[in-house]
Amino acid sequence: MIARMELKGVHLTIDDKLRKYVERKLGSLDRFLSRHSRESAHLEIALKESKAKGGKQCHCDVTLHLPHENIIIKESTVNMYAAVDIAEAKLKMQLKKYKDKHDRRKLQHRLFSRRRTRVENLPAPEL
Repeated sequence: MIARMELKGVHLTIDDKLRKYVERKLGSLDRFLSRHSRESAHLEIALKESKAKGGKQCHCDVTLHLPHENIIIKESTVNMYAAVDIAEAKLKMQLKKYKDKHDRRKLQHRLFSRRRTRVENLPAPEL
């Protein structure tokens, strides 16, 4: 569970059922983070409700602050629960990309493989 999580509603009162649903869905995404990132992760969730011509629109804005990057997801649908579900799916994909990009073992492997190819492509010294 992500330790620091802020949930706020704009033009909307957040009841306990919605709060528990959001905390369960988005709070459990820490399993996609490395241990180092888990400690400093900060999740901000803004749930908004607006009235458009076609009816009401529900917006879910999620901002995840991580050590080297901020991930921002925005989603709007007719149902608040559906907006949270879609935002969760998008956040999972972004976290997988973040983990691939910032994983130390993979980063070292990428750096050393580049160095190896550079050394192999150098011309052999003439004797």
